[in-house]
Amino acid sequence: MIARNVVLVHGAWADGSSWSDVIRNLQKSDYNVTAPQFPMNTLADNVARLRQVLAVQDGPTILVGHSYGGQIITALGADAPNAAGLVYIAGFGLDQGESIGALLTRGPPTPALAHLRVDAQGFAWIPREDFVKHFASDVNPVRAAVMYAVQQPLSMSTLSDVMGTPAWKSLPSWFMVAKNDEAIPPDAERMFAMRMGATTVEIASSHVAMVSHPDEVTSLVVRAAGSVILGRDMKKPGAPDSKARKPEMAAR
Repeated sequence: MIARNVVLVHGAWADGSSWSDVIRNLQKSDYNVTAPQFPMNTLADNVARLRQVLAVQDGPTILVGHSYGGQIITALGADAPNAAGLVYIAGFGLDQGESIGALLTRGPPTPALAHLRVDAQGFAWIPREDFVKHFASDVNPVRAAVMYAVQQPLSMSTLSDVMGTPAWKSLPSWFMVAKNDEAIPPDAERMFAMRMGATTVEIASSHVAMVSHPDEVTSLVVRAAGSVILGRDMKKPGAPDSKARKPEMAAR
């Protein structure tokens, strides 16, 4: 029995609609797809939302996290209901004890995040020019402008959230590295993928690969779903040493 359920987890400065083309592709192949909205306020609240969605799935489920969505699926830990595998699309894949904020201090801000506007409630927004030119640089500018308009800002408090036991230590994982990413450095993505022992593919894409390369993203999700068989691959047999070299977050 392969996984027929897919939950798509958007990241910061995006929303569920960023998965639209991937959703259409998966539904054509009869996958049960859910792409909920996440508040982007605290890691605990985002994880609680994801657990709520997982609880109503009817069987093994592939979790797909983009950007900060990778942080959310990682923070599920080892006891998430129905979780069968993890797919990271240019996502954060932290290890226990790490925080995004600490990683970001290791280098200058990346171009997409260099001019964040923080509002009175402590939520960070990407300005339109940086969004179109750097965050979604390979997306049609008209569509990128629409994405900018519906962006979900990220609470700055989430940067200090410390990761507990990561889900990738107990679940099989797949990772898509966006080689032209100007939000998360591609080398950091490669390190996340390497230390979690993920099956890894690389694509010449901006940070928003699910928008600019939906077919490739769909292919990786389908590959993951076909590899996870209930009762055999729900647990990960082993992973490389998670104490390997820490990922550098400097802009490339």
